[in-house]
Amino acid sequence: MKRAVTTDNAPKAIGPYSQAVVAGGVVFCSGQIPLDPATGEMVEGDVATQTRQVLENLKAVLEAAGSGLDRVVKTTVFLADMGDFAAMNQVYAGFFDDVPPARAAVEVAALPKGARVEIEAVALAGAGPGLEEVDEGR
Repeated sequence: MKRAVTTDNAPKAIGPYSQAVVAGGVVFCSGQIPLDPATGEMVEGDVATQTRQVLENLKAVLEAAGSGLDRVVKTTVFLADMGDFAAMNQVYAGFFDDVPPARAAVEVAALPKGARVEIEAVALAGAGPGLEEVDEGR
């Protein structure tokens, strides 16, 4: 079984995909770019500002899935310019404490709508309708 996750607290999908899919006790979040969910417009500013918006969007999708940033096990960060890594990383670190997720960061030729950063995530699902609580081995 799998179920799509949708929330108005994050940008609507701009293509034929779900904001996230929950399957097998895991939440697979589509990549988020720095779109303001209220307007659907790109957030203006440097990569730090854009990273903050991306992570707020991911947080909203995860919460709609019954999970949260504290349950993220893996992220992939896509940067339009690897020169932005340090600024992105500083903001990113503020969203993940305790046990930060595994991560890959890559530079890409371009991102949708001219974004400077996109982040996708995989997280453990929380308990909810049709979901079992996942044992994190603690």
